[in-house]
Amino acid sequence: MADGGIYTAAMKKIGIIVNTKRPRAAHILGELRRMAESHGFQLYAEDAAMAKTLGAELLPASAFGGKVDVALALGGDGTVLYTARAMHGSEVPIMGINLGSLGFLTSVGDTDIPSALDAIANKTFKVSGRDVAECRIFQNGAPVGEERALNDVVLGWGASSRIVTLKLSINGEAVGSFMCDGMMVSTPTGSTGHSLSAGGPILHPGVGGFGINVICPHTLSSRPLVVPNSSLIEVEVVSAAKELILSIDGQDEFKVEQGGRLEIRRSPHQVRFLQLEGHSYFSVLAQKLHWRGSSL
Repeated sequence: MADGGIYTAAMKKIGIIVNTKRPRAAHILGELRRMAESHGFQLYAEDAAMAKTLGAELLPASAFGGKVDVALALGGDGTVLYTARAMHGSEVPIMGINLGSLGFLTSVGDTDIPSALDAIANKTFKVSGRDVAECRIFQNGAPVGEERALNDVVLGWGASSRIVTLKLSINGEAVGSFMCDGMMVSTPTGSTGHSLSAGGPILHPGVGGFGINVICPHTLSSRPLVVPNSSLIEVEVVSAAKELILSIDGQDEFKVEQGGRLEIRRSPHQVRFLQLEGHSYFSVLAQKLHWRGSSL
């Protein structure tokens, strides 16, 4: 499926993931059930109470990829990240619906749910593919884990404020060693998150690259770096008097010590986002970043 294409197959099976902590969640679920019934959709939900409210079949989110035609992630950007992680490797598109203010990944507001379901029923939507970073973790040469990130891979912080020395290599070529607080590698999707707050560039989702930021480097000459998404990025903990925390899409996953090493490359599997035809990436940027003078 090319980006922007239209699905020709019937889309009747919809997986639902909801952040029930959002104030409007309960009301939205009732409306969603009514609208889904009017379109003849079969709903699937990962939570028993939610499935009962929706009149849906109970199904783990990890099984959505083999069962549903589209997944709706209702909540915020965190709900979308959770959904993408649960469905990794699936070709099933995800539509993010925000139960609050518009997010970077949630392209549809809760008041536009009727339009979203109409678009699914009529197959009048856009599909955008997003790159995913695959991170393998080694400790003293031995593999200890593997994770995937739609937004970013962040290595840093820990039990003390003492700085560390991290060595960065690209495709086996040494880039440099940095005394710093940590390092992050972001996808274009994640470039508007933690990377942006650390001074990194905004990468359009269509750009085939990764952004690399050194966190609080002890030099004024260090600047963010953008490399092709075909690159093998290696980060080695050369010196550290503390354990570092490896965070994947904002979730702390591993503790990494001196001698630890990360290998980061593009995953063979993309995440596909389903968006309404009028969705504008630049309009979302203008709204979320409050660009002065923008009337978008």
